[in-house]
Amino acid sequence: MVCRLWRAIAPDQIAITQGCNQAFTAVMSTLAKTGDEVILPTPWYFNHKMWLDMASVTAVPLDTGPTLIPDAGAAAALVTPRTRAIVLVSPNNPGGVEYPAATLTAFRDLARAHGIALIVDETYRDFDSRTGAPHDLFTDPNWAETFIHLYSFSKAYRLTGHRVGAVIASEARLAEVEKFLDTVAICPAQLGQIGALWGMRNLAQWVAGERDEILSRRRAMTEGFAALTGWKLLGCGAYFAYVEHPFDMASDVLCKRLVTEASLLMLPGTMFQPAGSAAGKRQIRIAFANVDAAGIAEMFRRLAAFHP
Repeated sequence: MVCRLWRAIAPDQIAITQGCNQAFTAVMSTLAKTGDEVILPTPWYFNHKMWLDMASVTAVPLDTGPTLIPDAGAAAALVTPRTRAIVLVSPNNPGGVEYPAATLTAFRDLARAHGIALIVDETYRDFDSRTGAPHDLFTDPNWAETFIHLYSFSKAYRLTGHRVGAVIASEARLAEVEKFLDTVAICPAQLGQIGALWGMRNLAQWVAGERDEILSRRRAMTEGFAALTGWKLLGCGAYFAYVEHPFDMASDVLCKRLVTEASLLMLPGTMFQPAGSAAGKRQIRIAFANVDAAGIAEMFRRLAAFHP
């Protein structure tokens, strides 16, 4: 697979950015303008939604239901003449779920049929629990006509503060992306690029160990919620668990109380769903990548003891 992908991707189809958020904003600046539409599965990554709002581009929510896996058939019903792209994040932020390869293929086919872009943000792909390639989109000889890949070196090599991301797309798309980057940051900081390059050359085994540790914490989260009365685990993977809480209050209210009364900092589902969403009021995102086994056990102890 590695050799096939190496042949499929040319150097002129790769751009380094100041983090993956900038990769997204740069790509979107070439795709959509005021009044255009972009389909975002919900719960969505709030920075994606925020950028579209800032650019006066309409974010069209695609409900992913109880599985948190988007359906291409449902997305097809949302496509209009103003639709410019579909954005997927896998492994997902905030849901944690890993999208099946068949799901990504179906969305690629949908995007191609309508002449729009499929953007796949794979910031957390180094911590995917599956073995082998998560999809085969790059093996399509015509992948660059539709598919745009986003990536973050920051997560893999702990370079978060240095901001190093990447875009893989057609040469024509990147020629337009370059104009955006040249007027925003000129180029990504060299120190972060040096760190990412050194990591690619020397840290494969270290990253494998980091992945094993993240997967161990994921198991602890899954097992903990299975034993926690009233709470429902909707998705869990990479850095995040996405849950439904059992209390008669909105998640934004609950999260404030969890901070003050249980010293637990979590993000409410209202940040990841459209305004007024009933689902968002029941949901919470929990980031566990920086919490060890003892910390996860303590989190569950506090949740079990919390009685608002």
